[in-house]
Amino acid sequence: MPARVSEALILRTYPLKEADLIVSFLTRDQGKLRGVAKRARRPKSPFGSGLERLSHVRMAYFQRETRELVNLDSCELIRSQFDLVSDYWPALALDFFAEVSEQLLPAAEPNEKFFRLLLAVLDHLRPAGGEQDAGRAWRAATYFSLWAVRLAGWLPELHACLGCGCFLDDPERPDRAFFSRGRAGLVCAHCRGAMSVGGSWELSAASRAIAADMLVKPVAQLAKTNWDQATAADLRRFLVQQIESHAERRLTTAPMLEAAAGL
Repeated sequence: MPARVSEALILRTYPLKEADLIVSFLTRDQGKLRGVAKRARRPKSPFGSGLERLSHVRMAYFQRETRELVNLDSCELIRSQFDLVSDYWPALALDFFAEVSEQLLPAAEPNEKFFRLLLAVLDHLRPAGGEQDAGRAWRAATYFSLWAVRLAGWLPELHACLGCGCFLDDPERPDRAFFSRGRAGLVCAHCRGAMSVGGSWELSAASRAIAADMLVKPVAQLAKTNWDQATAADLRRFLVQQIESHAERRLTTAPMLEAAAGL
């Protein structure tokens, strides 16, 4: 009998020897783990198609305290993402979710909220109400990025200037907000000029309002009207920069996801 059975999402696989795979997977109860799936690349593998990217599975594995890698025994497929892979925008979003999760999550630290976040955005990518694939993908990618940064503890205050502390959304005197790579938060127009910030971008009031809405509503309850690449593109840029700054490496999927928007 396997030592443990956990509900999990597959993040990434790496070839090992001729027939084996190293699998990075996020469990609901144990956090992110890595394990060896022996004979997983053979036609009659005990894992079947369960090791595909972001497959939702029930993973059986042996875990020993003295070893970094667990030994994977088998997995039962709960839900495949195969139906999303054939659609261009959802497929790009899947790549983005998997890479951010792989880079952001520490090993063996339980994070059920992040697990539920992934399930929510994966479910949101599926067709509903006649909406186009691209609209769902952009909304899901923005929501995921925001909450991934929030759950990691890296989300700065979006309504106050990092420099002088002024309230950016004052109804009587609203101020513009700017961000730059390597800076943790937003600065107002005055502080941006005083600091001589180079290579900065504006985070619009509309995008800050979208972020505020996302922080209090599930992704399924967000407004579904007129989402495209331009919607909250500045917010996604800001969030990706926060992820890259703390992970200390550039994401490869983020520019692919935004390429058509010219970002």
